[in-house]
Amino acid sequence: MAWTTALKLVALLLAGQDVAAQVPANKGSDFLRFACSQLVIERADPLVNPGMAPTPHMHQIVGGDSFNITMDPETIDPPKTSKCTSCKMVEDFSNYWTASIYFQSPENGTFKRIPQMANGRLNGTAMEQEGGITVYYMRPFSGTNKKTTVFKPGFRMLTGDPTYRTKQSGALVNCHRCLAANERVMGGNGAPCDANDTPYFPNKPCPGGIRVTVIFPSCWDGKSLDSPDHKSHVAYQSGGNLAGDKCPSTHPVRIPQVMYEVMYDTSQFADPKYYKNGKQPLVYSFGDPTGYGAHGDYLFGWEGDSLQRAMDSLNTNCWSEYCPELKLQSWEAANSCTKSQMAKEDIGTDTWLTELPGGAKVA
Repeated sequence: MAWTTALKLVALLLAGQDVAAQVPANKGSDFLRFACSQLVIERADPLVNPGMAPTPHMHQIVGGDSFNITMDPETIDPPKTSKCTSCKMVEDFSNYWTASIYFQSPENGTFKRIPQMANGRLNGTAMEQEGGITVYYMRPFSGTNKKTTVFKPGFRMLTGDPTYRTKQSGALVNCHRCLAANERVMGGNGAPCDANDTPYFPNKPCPGGIRVTVIFPSCWDGKSLDSPDHKSHVAYQSGGNLAGDKCPSTHPVRIPQVMYEVMYDTSQFADPKYYKNGKQPLVYSFGDPTGYGAHGDYLFGWEGDSLQRAMDSLNTNCWSEYCPELKLQSWEAANSCTKSQMAKEDIGTDTWLTELPGGAKVA
């Protein structure tokens, strides 16, 4: 199928290329893209394990510093209760989190956390966040109706499942891209979760790192801010992972499609000796050695109507970080927005651990 102009721009941005010359004057595109620095790495998950500290496995969390173990929508309004955000967009106090990845030594079975790294270059400027992720908010890439309705306060969702150990049916929505050494700075070419990506961990060394992509649903039932499984109130459009302009009748409201890119720095663990006889040494923090259990969590927290204004202006002059409807903060300000672990423990960044945090078994 032919690439649309918008999807070509997605590929350019994913490759970190300068899109300023690619977008005609006064013409927008179909997404916002910005980076968020690392807020905290800890075992906390207010969606799946509300009130529990610590939870069973480790996550990297970014966004507003009001993040806590409950995120009770009755008492916590992120734009009002947060004092800062680790995201470049000042009005975005949402929280975004994904599972950590660990290297398991083939020699003695000990674990060391794979650090996150900055994601490519945007218009020639290094995205100098500390760890963190890159966030996309996308409108339909095909069809004539581009209108999206942004989330309501209290909205949350997740995608993927940590229990998966085999490929699921349908288009890929969580995937891994193995980067060569010369792709480390630019982050690799190609659209998200295409033929260059795998639902499983790469079975070869990745000296330039691994880019993990997490794609959320683009359709909403229009009623529920959450659901018992944190999935049923939203849906993917059938036929692909990137949104078109039609939603199923059960979920008729088109919402901005959220997508994460997480860059894991595997350069120090890229020795070919770790990749023999079909084996590879990486494991997700919940004990998954396959990679199929990749997942992501999202909790909405934009201030006022800022996100709606931005999505509505995508057909005029907004693309990526370049959106006059939104305010940007400096990298120094984003990087300085951090918080302490609620349950303090060694996460295995500088030390070798005899077991995964929380004691998850590799299986």
